[in-house]
Amino acid sequence: MTIAGKVAIAGIGQTPFGRGLEPSERELACIAIDAALQDAGVDAGQIDALCSYTMEATPDFEIVRNCGFGPLHYFAQVPHGGGAGPAAIGHAAMALATGQAKAAVVWRARKRSAAASRVWAQSAAVLEDHWKWSRPSGLLRPVDEVAVMARRYAHEYGDIAPALAEIAMALRAYACANPAAMMHGKPMDEAAYYAARMVADPLRLFDNCLETDGAVALVLLPVERARDARQKPVVIEAFAQGMIPGHQSMADFHRADALTSCGHVAAQQLWRMTGFTPADVDVAQIYDAFSPLILFSLEAYGFVPKGEAARFICDGGLRSDGALPTNTAGGGLSEAYLHGLNLVTEAVRQIRGTATTQIADARLALVTGCDATPNGALLLRSDG
Repeated sequence: MTIAGKVAIAGIGQTPFGRGLEPSERELACIAIDAALQDAGVDAGQIDALCSYTMEATPDFEIVRNCGFGPLHYFAQVPHGGGAGPAAIGHAAMALATGQAKAAVVWRARKRSAAASRVWAQSAAVLEDHWKWSRPSGLLRPVDEVAVMARRYAHEYGDIAPALAEIAMALRAYACANPAAMMHGKPMDEAAYYAARMVADPLRLFDNCLETDGAVALVLLPVERARDARQKPVVIEAFAQGMIPGHQSMADFHRADALTSCGHVAAQQLWRMTGFTPADVDVAQIYDAFSPLILFSLEAYGFVPKGEAARFICDGGLRSDGALPTNTAGGGLSEAYLHGLNLVTEAVRQIRGTATTQIADARLALVTGCDATPNGALLLRSDG
């Protein structure tokens, strides 16, 4: 039994993206949710399922009260930050496909442009959890931990600096075509990329995601009902999650094969759940809190063999005219960083045919969660 073809994304909504936005996280969530409901043409009183991230600051009952939902028949949260986006949608889809609920909302709201609000700025003086194995060694931030993985990848397969530069430039070019992107109107060339400061060798400033205030939301309906909604339905073809044995979140280098990640586990399950293959994917939205995660995910999901991602990227593979247009609104590096949920809304726009950089005949989209955490993935397709 699968959920393939049974549930569709019927509505998407978002707030403006920026730094220092005035509304609270709760207000941002409600603005994005209301926009998604309007987009779908669904009344708030019809929503009886909610799914979000465990890192979401606004409780579900506050969303119910403020948006006029309910009564609810399903409510759930998914852990692991950047790994949670596709899974939050997948869990809601399973609830609808099994008849547990009839209409669902998934959302993510964040106000993290202020440095003091970031998780690594709030570490305790004494560490008793799994961070005790990395932070006393000076690996204080996620970028430090991903930098270790990037160095190991380069040791195995060769220089990745040109590929990291190309990722940053390709995604910035997409953002410059997207008026909603935080980096809209801010083009970047190779000289600007290399002139930026080193944050955690080999990762420079533009290898790091934005810190964003904003929110996004999606409305899910059973596919037959979605066909009567206001927008063209985007069908959920497959959903999978993955966690590899021996994993440690972000500092994922304590295993014998540190370059085989949770993303590999999710990918194997995803392709088992569908008749599609990587060759069928028209457009990808790959989680990019840090640029090396795109290299890792290209290989995990079978688009290139191990060690070949950098060559694929440098050959223009991520560009709009490349083999796999990727993060076509700018991604976390150049559109907005909302723990990856904005990657899903861009995948929806691509399949609807309404993206700012529209890929011709986009009918199948892959969305991934964070390769460096337990994660998930979605395949979204056109209806019919």
